[in-house]
Amino acid sequence: MDEEREKMQEEELREIIDASDSKRLSEYFDNQEPVDFAQTVSLIEDEDELRHLLSILDDDELASLMEESEDRMRLRIARLLNDRRLLVAFEYMQKDDIVDMLGDFPIGRRKKVINLMKADDRRVIQKLLDYPEDSAGGLMTTEYIALKETLSIEKALKKIQEIGPRTEVIETIYVIDDRRRLVGCVDLRVLLSEPKDTLLGNIMEENPITVYPETDQEETAQIVSKYDLMSLPVVSRTNQILGIITVDDIIDVIVDEYDADMLQMAGVSGEESLDTTLGESIRFRLPWLLVNLATAFLASFVVKMFQSTIEQVVALSAIMTIISGMGGNAGSQTMSILVRQLAQGEITLKRGLKAFRKEMELSIINGSVNGFVTGVIVVFMYHNFYLGIITLAAMIGNMIVSGIFGFLVPIILHRLKADPAVASSIFVTTATDVLGFFIFLGLAKLFLPVLI
Repeated sequence: MDEEREKMQEEELREIIDASDSKRLSEYFDNQEPVDFAQTVSLIEDEDELRHLLSILDDDELASLMEESEDRMRLRIARLLNDRRLLVAFEYMQKDDIVDMLGDFPIGRRKKVINLMKADDRRVIQKLLDYPEDSAGGLMTTEYIALKETLSIEKALKKIQEIGPRTEVIETIYVIDDRRRLVGCVDLRVLLSEPKDTLLGNIMEENPITVYPETDQEETAQIVSKYDLMSLPVVSRTNQILGIITVDDIIDVIVDEYDADMLQMAGVSGEESLDTTLGESIRFRLPWLLVNLATAFLASFVVKMFQSTIEQVVALSAIMTIISGMGGNAGSQTMSILVRQLAQGEITLKRGLKAFRKEMELSIINGSVNGFVTGVIVVFMYHNFYLGIITLAAMIGNMIVSGIFGFLVPIILHRLKADPAVASSIFVTTATDVLGFFIFLGLAKLFLPVLI
């Protein structure tokens, strides 16, 4: 929503709350997308006002609000609801959304709410909660359609009509044998176009793509993206279907992983937000700042090694920051591409070697162009041709360094099972700073007689 419309929506909602008009609230809810409604509700900061809104919302509207709200808002809402009202709203929610919400509850209330559930729901919810949140099992929903391969299309359509309203996906029908092992899948469109006496086993696509419940969510997202799937079945080691993962959950994973990677590349935890407490922000940021401080001292030590050279040619102190800065920028470009490719699982040995050769060629070209421009400016500023030549050579050298480290560091960290998005920037920046200073100042010292 744009800012002006958002403000109008907020003002209208506050008027409805003040008037306690449940009928008008239902009309207001029906006239916009649930996610927009949730966004407007999130603007309400007063707890009493929010509590009053929840009291006049219908149960299905409350369920929709909780499904579409961010995690912190969900918890705010849950704190203002008693257990009975919460359980009624859960009746309208998908099981995976309930699990996501309960996973953030304090342990005491989580157990209390689960114990109040119906036995069948309690068993399903508890099973889903046992899976790690960032795994395929943690993402999956148990609300899907699985029919036996011996069913005719006519009987299958009757089953779909009966259980379809309670499932999250009906476009894909999963086909199982007598032991609930997944043997195939059928598109609903195919089902509607075949003779009614045809058996599901005769029209199904065999060997559907599957994942195990412990599969990491990032790997799961890559599979869905690679094969353009609308849903992905989760199976046990004996190939029994346990649940499915829908594309909307995969989109959330992709967004979350991207956000986390971008924050971690800046040395910020993916768990931090504007609402994080001061203590938590210190815990998330300070360790990385201390690591960066240590690497800064390493670069400073290199500069100190050439202190006498810098004292004799003061211009070096101004130029060397350009060399190291350009190397850092180039290294970040290479590193960002590598981190992205590694996240998508798209790097093979053959492809990696080819890309590395290209990166070296690119580093030489970029270094030559930037070094030439910088060198020309340096010659005009300091009236020393040799200082321009040294600047050109150092720029090319540091660009090559940035290409090597920007390419290899993420790959090495990935091989060591470390997250390349978290630590790559520190190592790449350190390399371009330290080696950039060393190359430039080393060349300056070597050709010092022609610089003075």
